[in-house]
Order: sequence, then C-alpha cells, then structure tokens
Amino acid sequence: MTYVTDPRVDAYIERLPDWQQAICREVRDLVHAADEEITETIKRTDRPYFVLRGNVCALLAAKDHVNVFLYDGAIVPDPEGIITGGHDNKTARTVAFRRDDPVNAPALTAMLKQIIADNRAGGWRKLKRQT
Repeated sequence: MTYVTDPRVDAYIERLPDWQQAICREVRDLVHAADEEITETIKRTDRPYFVLRGNVCALLAAKDHVNVFLYDGAIVPDPEGIITGGHDNKTARTVAFRRDDPVNAPALTAMLKQIIADNRAGGWRKLKRQT
C-alpha cells in the first residue's frame, strides 16, 4: 500500500524500539487503508495524528505499550471489546498494545471507518447532539 507520509511521523516512529515501531507501522497502514483521504500530521509538539475532516486517531508510545487514541466521542460501537481505556471519556477512547499483542485489524478497521464516516457526517459532537 502506498500513501503520503509525513516525515515527522516517520521520525517519531523511527525513534521507538523495534516492537513499538512494528505496532505503529501496522496501525498506520490500517488507518490509511481505511480511507485514502486520511492525512497524517504532528500535533501537541510530537504526537502523530491521522485526520480526515477532524481527528480520527493518534499514536502515543509509552514505556511498555503503544496507545491508539480513537477520537469518537464514545459513540462508535466496540463489539469485539478492543477498547482498553477511556470507556467513559467524552472525546476519545484508547486501544493499548503491549509487546507481542496482536492487532485486531478487522475490529480496529471497522471502528476507524465508522469514525471517518462520522467525521464526514459532521463529527461525533454533532451526531451525539442528534441522538
């Protein structure tokens, strides 16, 4: 798969240990595969963000895991239970991956596609007000 990368995101990933690089690259590929219009950037000084008409997700490597922040306002269903944190958060939830954790690509992709569809429909804030 080919997509336009941001060299600052490349630099962020390249600084990480090999196992975190692998997770970040796999998630990055899934995000771009979810929609060809996704763009990547850096926000909050050094955090990789993936955006399409608003934030879709962000990466944050911690000491023993990689967090994928899903910007969905907690309205995107999680039928496979991949969310590990932020269950009551109003703006984002987290999927944490530790060394050797598999990425549930179908579940994460489904959630990413729903977030993108919600962004195209005006964003989770607008959609939440309508319900």
